[in-house]
Amino acid sequence: MLTRIAEGVLVHESEFVQSNAIVVQGRAGVLLIDPGITGGEMTCLASDLSDLGQPVVAGFSTHPDWDHMLWHPLFGAAPRYGTARCAAAVRDQLSDPGAKAEITAHLEPTGIADQVPLDLYGLITALPAETAQIPWDGPRVRIIEHRAHAPGHAALFVEDRGVLVAGDMLSDVLVPMLDLDGTADPIEDYLAALRLLEGVAGDVDALVPGHGSVGGADQARARIELDRAYVLALRDGQDPGDPRVGPSAKPGWEWVSSIHTGQLQRLTTPG
Repeated sequence: MLTRIAEGVLVHESEFVQSNAIVVQGRAGVLLIDPGITGGEMTCLASDLSDLGQPVVAGFSTHPDWDHMLWHPLFGAAPRYGTARCAAAVRDQLSDPGAKAEITAHLEPTGIADQVPLDLYGLITALPAETAQIPWDGPRVRIIEHRAHAPGHAALFVEDRGVLVAGDMLSDVLVPMLDLDGTADPIEDYLAALRLLEGVAGDVDALVPGHGSVGGADQARARIELDRAYVLALRDGQDPGDPRVGPSAKPGWEWVSSIHTGQLQRLTTPG
């Protein structure tokens, strides 16, 4: 089911780790951002768009993690964009003939492995480096690329609607997940990304994380500060006191503590 969060902007929340697909309405159709997880959910989303008389005219993947790279034939053959670094990371991944099988194996414990369509996985078009906005016939959507979380990760800011699509950042249920293998200084890269998002925070009326709850105007700065405090605590080897880990974690999300523990060990273990 699509939920309206701003004029011309709607969200479909997946049952799988509260993954959010975002729809931005344009003149001739919609921009579909991170379109979903299971085939059934994407079929439902395509049906909702058909009922609205809104074809998909463009897609965008915020980063090269598997759950942001999916597509369904019912969305049609619209161009699917990503940053140049994001597209390069996916091309490198798909150069391994066993890549899709690895995703399926990774999903086996979740019970949804046979529900995730991979035929159109990762078929995105690289936007030229430093592209400032999505090339489509709709509201201006600014691309805020940075080096946090994954190669070519990008947040999107739908300027006239005051909507910040944060990718896998600014979640109320997931702690910041650093790109510990892809950058020389993952801590500073994450802090720099938060500063970029802080630059638009004052104009945000609705915040959509890749996973978690949609936030209102008061949440953009609050979640930036929460993520910054977490990253600084990681840097300093301290207990972050973060409500997303430990006994205060949201029921069903206790596993996020293992992400925190793993990151802390990686950052504090010599060599």
